[in-house]
Amino acid sequence: MDVLHFPDSQRPPWLVHPVLALGNFDGLHRGHLKVIERVKRGAAERGGVPMAMTFDPHPPRVVRPDKAPPLLMTNDQRLEGLDRAGIQCVAVVRFTLDLSRWDPETFVKTALVDWLRVAEVWVGGNFLFGHERTGNFTLLRTLGQQYGFRAEKIDPVRYKEFVVSSTRIRRLVSEGRMDEAAALLGHPYVLGGAIVEGRRRGRELGFPTANLQTENELIPPNGVYATTLTVDGVVHAAMTNIGTNPTFGDATATTVETHVLRFDGELYGRQVELGFVQRMRDERRFDDVDELKAQIEADRRSAERLFARLSV
Repeated sequence: MDVLHFPDSQRPPWLVHPVLALGNFDGLHRGHLKVIERVKRGAAERGGVPMAMTFDPHPPRVVRPDKAPPLLMTNDQRLEGLDRAGIQCVAVVRFTLDLSRWDPETFVKTALVDWLRVAEVWVGGNFLFGHERTGNFTLLRTLGQQYGFRAEKIDPVRYKEFVVSSTRIRRLVSEGRMDEAAALLGHPYVLGGAIVEGRRRGRELGFPTANLQTENELIPPNGVYATTLTVDGVVHAAMTNIGTNPTFGDATATTVETHVLRFDGELYGRQVELGFVQRMRDERRFDDVDELKAQIEADRRSAERLFARLSV
């Protein structure tokens, strides 16, 4: 997948009839993927290039930093997800305070028409753009008619009674409702990063753990979770504790520690993906180490039964 940067990159000569998905795509949820599928179909019909345009930093970080939400994905995760979804080229707009002041028509003419020469633009049903979000789909379609591109939208996607949105998924993750978040995402919520050295207490207890160092912003609340750990493309069943190890009473920073079920190997320094399947219980303080070990064993059995049902 090729990545272009606005306004720095020159338009490449191979970029013909670009069909563009326009949005932030945080989380790459079911609604985003529906837009992307329509973009790929349009590009195939035109013999063009399926593209996405997104923004970095996330616009609220620039226009209202005090209210900017924690993101579901890092920039690298978002680009990797768009690549896996079949997007051939991503245009990343360097979002600045000056650009935030552009009126909708200036943005369309400068970025979409003069720079990319788009053939089609697809957005989600609630997409807003331009200074103070004054541009909506009706204006985008009017500008498309004026400048010679097709503008279409995908109506909001529903899962059961819920409208799928990044905002709703962030709330579910922040509340530890990981199975519900995964249902709206279409995949488990993932933290990525490297395995680093910990205190090795898990090994002493008979349950060796891998400590994750992650750049993801939104960490689920403290507790014990059934998870998966993906290493070199292989998915392993696991369980994860997020918290401060209150039984030992000497930790202040929150850690993400994963015990991989049925695994015997070295993980230090490895890049991994930690997927959250289901919250199992709150983190709590135990009276002694033996009580803690008994609870971890009970958690392990519960996780094994869950993954047996899921065939992981």
